[in-house]
Amino acid sequence: MRRCFFWLPFLVICFACQSNDSRPAESSREERSVPARSRDLDPAIVAFGDSLTAGFGLRQEQSYPAQLQALLDDAGHPYRVINAGINGETSAQGLSRVPSIIDQNPHLVILELGANDGLRGIPISSIQQNLETIIKRLKARSIPVVLAGMRLPPNYGLDYAEQFRQMYLDLAKKYDLTLIPFFLDQVAGHPELNLEDGIHPTAEGYRIVTRAVFEAIKPLL
Repeated sequence: MRRCFFWLPFLVICFACQSNDSRPAESSREERSVPARSRDLDPAIVAFGDSLTAGFGLRQEQSYPAQLQALLDDAGHPYRVINAGINGETSAQGLSRVPSIIDQNPHLVILELGANDGLRGIPISSIQQNLETIIKRLKARSIPVVLAGMRLPPNYGLDYAEQFRQMYLDLAKKYDLTLIPFFLDQVAGHPELNLEDGIHPTAEGYRIVTRAVFEAIKPLL
């Protein structure tokens, strides 16, 4: 899968213009600009994951981190959401990026990894060990983790698919994490909510995903 670019905050610069004539102020067409509020000092929420976080196949503003930012803004929560999703990333590759995630000094991390491992048939024990190490390193820095659970289609083997599903439940219980039981709940298996590959959500599909993520993180805001 292709790599995507991280979400970057931007600054809108406004210019005020004022009439130079001698009419009274109340009758002039003076336009006063209000500087856009910088997000630089807002606590960060890092969306840490693979292509499902990156927003594969969509414009950046349609990805779930961007839609989550919009929901937070609308609700008056002053946070900045950082899209730290990379297309095709496995749990092992995610583990190597933990230092860069910690460097963002996040208020919380939404961890969505493991799907690419499962699709490759990597042993459950290896996936779980990688995710567990990521969680432990984040918690060692007192960073709350919201774990996004994933599932596999039954054609990967009923036993393997069930162990994969249970892995997220076990990790959430062991480390007392907020759990989204299935990240693609109400989206997976619905052709109208997914791209042609049947794996990645459309913008409308991500609206459903984002709402579930928002509800999960609200107690941590």
